[in-house]
Amino acid sequence: MFSPMLLFSAQITAILSVLLLATGYLKIDARAASARVFAIMAVFIVFYLFNGMTGQHIDPQFRLDLSRWQLIIQVGTSSICGLFMIYCFLIFQEQQKFPFTLAAAFAMQVFLDFVLTYLELSDGPSGSSTTELLSTSMDVLQLLFVGFAIYWTLKGWRADLVDDRRVLRWFIIGVQGTLIFSVVFVENFLLDGATAGYASAQAIIVYAIAVLALGMLLVALHFDSVSLSYVIRKVAALKKEPGTEGSKVLDVDSFNQGFRDNQTYREAGLTISMLAKKLNLPEYRLRAFIHKQLGFRNFNAMLHKYRIEDASNALSETGNHNTPVLTIALSVGYQSITPFNNAFREIKGVTPSEYRKRMSHS
Repeated sequence: MFSPMLLFSAQITAILSVLLLATGYLKIDARAASARVFAIMAVFIVFYLFNGMTGQHIDPQFRLDLSRWQLIIQVGTSSICGLFMIYCFLIFQEQQKFPFTLAAAFAMQVFLDFVLTYLELSDGPSGSSTTELLSTSMDVLQLLFVGFAIYWTLKGWRADLVDDRRVLRWFIIGVQGTLIFSVVFVENFLLDGATAGYASAQAIIVYAIAVLALGMLLVALHFDSVSLSYVIRKVAALKKEPGTEGSKVLDVDSFNQGFRDNQTYREAGLTISMLAKKLNLPEYRLRAFIHKQLGFRNFNAMLHKYRIEDASNALSETGNHNTPVLTIALSVGYQSITPFNNAFREIKGVTPSEYRKRMSHS
């Protein structure tokens, strides 16, 4: 049995750590969408922790009565997974549009959880088969949201040029994602509030959140700012390494000669490790150079820039007027039309076909 005082201390530690992280994030960049989503998620995590202090297994001297706020607390708590998904997308899928279907699914999940919670608090027919099916479906949807968050965190790890953010990806996958997924799965599918093991499981979850939140706060403080945002965006100054005999000098001109002039970017499936081998450079040096000197945070973003510029030149040439757009896309390194269209629209603001028509009338 866990000490009531120790459990209460862990809850307070977790609440304060989460709130400090959110405050620091907003302080650094309040206008960033990721900062605002993180702040909202932090508030709902606090809701979850407060709600854990209302159970009958909590010592009476530490127990809270939040019955009047249960509807807001339950809906807010059920939104954590969806917000975590959006947060990971904003951090790791820069300049991409959030999928409409997932946005609609998240809105539906919040709405249905609101309705189900309202019926339950109103002593409605919460035990009906339809209600139970909807409730289980919403629980599965939350797990799916966490799955997408982990997928977006993993996606593009090799192409990420910001060292601290690469480390953050593993932190989110290994700790945050796993914890959120485990809490949702355990609470919704394995635990029964009436069982004896419920109190112990709840206590373990609280301790895990406290350790995670405090650890994140200490990491943020280590980087001279109470802000997870600083960890994400911190960029160390590019250090000049002592040259070794026979080492290749890397500057913008030599890079352009080996990459742009030779049209290396046209190679389908090109990765940063492949490019490093072609240029006879250590991958870490090439990664730092592209980020610091060329200003790209992601290797794929650099590829898109060179490829779309090449494609736009081809589309504007009168001799290519009847050349299919797919042919041009394949010629500059894309393996299918969809990523080409998406990248072209993102950079040029119009589709390749619209761009061709505009250039033909200019």
